[in-house]
Amino acid sequence: MKMETRIDVKKLWSKARLGGQEPDSVYWRTHSYEARLAALEQIRLEYRAWRHGAEPRLEKVYRIVTL
Repeated sequence: MKMETRIDVKKLWSKARLGGQEPDSVYWRTHSYEARLAALEQIRLEYRAWRHGAEPRLEKVYRIVTL
């Protein structure tokens, strides 16, 4: 028996005036600094993967030791 799934289109979007929106800073002030830092780190990782196409890793560090 095939079940049909229907999505109410009216619930997928909402209309708002640009002047009536709160600034993003109001939203982020409601979160703890840990949550804000975690979101910032996630954005940074996504940007780095998009921009450079590579996962972040430690740089090679060389040290010359004289005896």
